Amino acid sequence: MEAHPIDLKLIDSRTKNVYEAVIVAARRARQINEENRIEYNTIINNIIPGPEDEFDERANPEMLKIALEFEKRDKPHQIALAELIGDGIGYRYKDEE
Repeated sequence: MEAHPIDLKLIDSRTKNVYEAVIVAARRARQINEENRIEYNTIINNIIPGPEDEFDERANPEMLKIALEFEKRDKPHQIALAELIGDGIGYRYKDEE
């Protein structure tokens, strides 16, 4: 996985300061991670396991394929920062409610 630097000025321009941007992006990353976890568990639970032998420790190839597909996806923090920079995240302050 490659590391892509992000200009802090872009992040700072979306919020009042960088620390608020970090909090907003972290909360969104947690939401994305939870959505991915639910999706992964749903897919895995729908796979019908093959015949099991108590001494057979081989992994199910379908499960491995799905796990690898999820590993290849962008990480939640990368998606959250891209959404923050691209105005894809909406947030408000508590005192504005």
